[in-house]
Amino acid sequence: MPQYLISFNDEWVPGHTLAELNAKGDASRAVVAEMEAAGVFLFGNGGLDTSSILCSVKAQDGEPIFTDGPYVESKEHLGGFCVVEVPDDETARYWAGRLAVALDWPQEVHRFPDSVEHHAVDQP
Repeated sequence: MPQYLISFNDEWVPGHTLAELNAKGDASRAVVAEMEAAGVFLFGNGGLDTSSILCSVKAQDGEPIFTDGPYVESKEHLGGFCVVEVPDDETARYWAGRLAVALDWPQEVHRFPDSVEHHAVDQP
Protein backbone atom coordinates (compact mmCIF):
# COMPACT_ATOMS: atom_id res chain seq x y z
CA MET A 1 0.00 0.00 0.00
CA PRO A 2 1.40 3.46 -0.85
CA GLN A 3 2.87 5.70 1.83
CA TYR A 4 2.43 9.47 1.88
CA LEU A 5 4.14 12.34 3.67
CA ILE A 6 1.74 15.01 4.93
CA SER A 7 3.71 18.05 6.06
CA PHE A 8 3.83 21.79 6.55
CA ASN A 9 6.56 24.39 6.81
CA ASP A 10 6.86 26.84 9.71
CA GLU A 11 6.69 29.73 7.26
CA TRP A 12 3.08 28.83 6.41
CA VAL A 13 1.87 29.19 10.00
CA PRO A 14 0.53 32.61 10.98
CA GLY A 15 1.16 34.01 14.45
CA HIS A 16 -0.80 32.41 17.29
CA THR A 17 -1.16 32.87 21.01
CA LEU A 18 -0.04 30.02 23.23
CA ALA A 19 -3.69 29.17 23.94
CA GLU A 20 -4.44 29.02 20.19
CA LEU A 21 -1.44 26.78 19.54
CA ASN A 22 -2.47 24.48 22.40
CA ALA A 23 -6.01 24.22 20.99
CA LYS A 24 -4.66 23.44 17.51
CA GLY A 25 -2.32 20.85 19.01
CA ASP A 26 -5.30 19.18 20.70
CA ALA A 27 -7.26 19.24 17.42
CA SER A 28 -4.41 17.78 15.39
CA ARG A 29 -3.74 15.07 17.99
CA ALA A 30 -7.41 14.09 17.71
CA VAL A 31 -7.00 13.66 13.94
CA VAL A 32 -3.85 11.59 14.49
CA ALA A 33 -5.77 9.44 16.98
CA GLU A 34 -8.36 8.85 14.24
CA MET A 35 -5.57 7.93 11.83
CA GLU A 36 -4.21 5.45 14.39
CA ALA A 37 -7.68 3.96 14.94
CA ALA A 38 -8.07 3.59 11.16
CA GLY A 39 -4.69 1.83 11.00
CA VAL A 40 -3.17 4.30 8.52
CA PHE A 41 -0.78 6.30 10.75
CA LEU A 42 2.83 5.12 10.51
CA PHE A 43 4.70 7.89 12.35
CA GLY A 44 4.92 11.63 12.68
CA ASN A 45 6.22 14.54 14.65
CA GLY A 46 5.31 18.12 15.39
CA GLY A 47 8.49 19.34 13.79
CA LEU A 48 12.19 19.49 14.42
CA ASP A 49 13.97 20.83 17.48
CA THR A 50 15.66 23.88 15.97
CA SER A 51 17.75 24.36 19.10
CA SER A 52 19.55 21.07 18.48
CA ILE A 53 20.78 21.16 14.90
CA LEU A 54 23.21 18.30 14.88
CA CYS A 55 25.31 18.93 11.81
CA SER A 56 25.50 19.39 8.08
CA VAL A 57 27.25 16.85 5.89
CA LYS A 58 28.60 17.04 2.36
CA ALA A 59 30.73 14.76 0.21
CA GLN A 60 34.30 15.69 -0.60
CA ASP A 61 36.59 13.34 -2.52
CA GLY A 62 34.22 10.45 -1.83
CA GLU A 63 34.23 11.02 1.94
CA PRO A 64 31.60 12.62 4.20
CA ILE A 65 32.64 15.96 5.70
CA PHE A 66 30.64 16.90 8.82
CA THR A 67 30.23 20.48 10.00
CA ASP A 68 28.53 21.50 13.23
CA GLY A 69 25.41 23.57 12.75
CA PRO A 70 23.06 24.48 9.92
CA TYR A 71 25.32 25.57 7.10
CA VAL A 72 23.03 24.42 4.31
CA GLU A 73 21.01 27.44 3.22
CA SER A 74 17.25 26.98 3.15
CA LYS A 75 14.31 29.35 3.05
CA GLU A 76 11.85 26.79 4.42
CA HIS A 77 11.87 24.80 7.64
CA LEU A 78 9.84 21.69 8.31
CA GLY A 79 7.16 22.51 10.84
CA GLY A 80 5.54 19.14 11.32
CA PHE A 81 4.75 15.95 9.46
CA CYS A 82 3.20 12.54 9.53
CA VAL A 83 3.50 9.50 7.30
CA VAL A 84 0.39 7.53 6.47
CA GLU A 85 -0.10 4.30 4.57
CA VAL A 86 -3.36 4.41 2.65
CA PRO A 87 -4.76 2.75 -0.47
CA ASP A 88 -4.76 5.78 -2.77
CA ASP A 89 -4.17 9.49 -3.38
CA GLU A 90 -7.75 10.36 -2.50
CA THR A 91 -7.43 8.87 0.99
CA ALA A 92 -4.14 10.69 1.56
CA ARG A 93 -5.85 13.91 0.49
CA TYR A 94 -8.68 13.20 2.94
CA TRP A 95 -6.31 12.94 5.91
CA ALA A 96 -4.30 15.98 4.82
CA GLY A 97 -7.56 17.90 4.58
CA ARG A 98 -8.51 16.84 8.09
CA LEU A 99 -5.18 18.15 9.38
CA ALA A 100 -5.46 21.39 7.39
CA VAL A 101 -8.87 22.06 8.93
CA ALA A 102 -7.75 21.10 12.45
CA LEU A 103 -4.69 23.34 12.26
CA ASP A 104 -6.06 26.02 9.91
CA TRP A 105 -2.83 26.17 7.91
CA PRO A 106 -1.73 24.50 4.67
CA GLN A 107 -0.51 20.93 4.36
CA GLU A 108 1.39 19.31 1.50
CA VAL A 109 0.95 15.72 0.41
CA HIS A 110 3.79 13.77 -1.21
CA ARG A 111 3.65 10.13 -2.22
CA PHE A 112 6.73 8.01 -1.55
CA PRO A 113 7.76 6.03 -4.62
CA ASP A 114 6.74 2.38 -4.59
CA SER A 115 9.64 -0.02 -4.36
CA VAL A 116 8.80 -1.17 -7.90
CA GLU A 117 9.17 2.43 -9.10
CA HIS A 118 12.71 2.73 -7.69
CA HIS A 119 15.11 2.37 -10.56
CA ALA A 120 18.51 3.58 -11.60
CA VAL A 121 18.86 6.60 -13.81
CA ASP A 122 19.19 5.49 -17.42
CA GLN A 123 22.79 5.55 -18.54
CA PRO A 124 23.64 6.69 -22.09
